[in-house]
Amino acid sequence: MLAQITTRLAKTEITQGNFQQEKRLKILRKPLISSGAFTYHQSKGVIWKTLTPVFSILLVNESRLLTSQGEQAVPAALGKVFNSILGGNLNRLTEDFSITGFDQKPSWQLQLKPKDELLKKIITTILLTGDNELRLVEMQEADGNITRINFGQITHPEQLTTEQEADFERLSP
Repeated sequence: MLAQITTRLAKTEITQGNFQQEKRLKILRKPLISSGAFTYHQSKGVIWKTLTPVFSILLVNESRLLTSQGEQAVPAALGKVFNSILGGNLNRLTEDFSITGFDQKPSWQLQLKPKDELLKKIITTILLTGDNELRLVEMQEADGNITRINFGQITHPEQLTTEQEADFERLSP
């Protein structure tokens, strides 16, 4: 099943698009909603820019995570998950997750349950839904909070913009 889904996913060096994120916290009645743009580069990582309601930037690769507040410690498994999900490298996720799901062309859905003890403390389940692109990520967190991220206006440009190159440069050691 993973092999069939992986072959349908767009395989390009660069993927970018928009996202709308809805975060449901147990302590709040209404969800927190934010939106922005993302850029995934196969060898450089991910740029995650929240544009509303408050601007913030997150730069992540497999070894580093930078935010507007500076560098954060990132569990290795989390950086790998972020890059694997946005890069459509689903087979790589089997290292850290038990995966079940279905493929009903044109859509598919996968449920990921962490194997890694550190990840289990953060995430109980990740649902991925898509077609030839990843369209939805839903994370059930160990504390009961839920994050849903919808992706849209996905494109695969030939090269990065000057601004994207500069953002990725900040991730270089």
